Amino acid sequence: MARWQDGQGELVVGGETGPRIPLEIATSYRARAKGLLGRDSVEGALLLSPANSIHTFRMRIPIDVAYLDHRLTVLAIRTMPPGRLGLPRLRSRHVLEAAAGAMAGWGVRAGERVEVRVGTASRPT
Repeated sequence: MARWQDGQGELVVGGETGPRIPLEIATSYRARAKGLLGRDSVEGALLLSPANSIHTFRMRIPIDVAYLDHRLTVLAIRTMPPGRLGLPRLRSRHVLEAAAGAMAGWGVRAGERVEVRVGTASRPT
């Protein structure tokens, strides 16, 4: 599996014909610790790597959280309101965050494998 660096990319759901979602990639401790804190909205999604749990303390909005294994297969999805602590997920290596309800619209669900493309950015489809 590729090792990413902090930056931009796109999340591809459902293969070549699926939507492409703007993606922020957070791999450094500082970027992962900041995450979505202090934001009023999310454009696209945020990938935290490595990560197997998250919290929503000091967040302003509810978020969708997808736990991904080392092959980028979705293990579970949860919607979390602000002020919650998510328990660590066994086998999770990465965590995707997005605005609450966004992942269902993109077709992200348990068992789905997603793709991360680095250095590209697009508008949600």
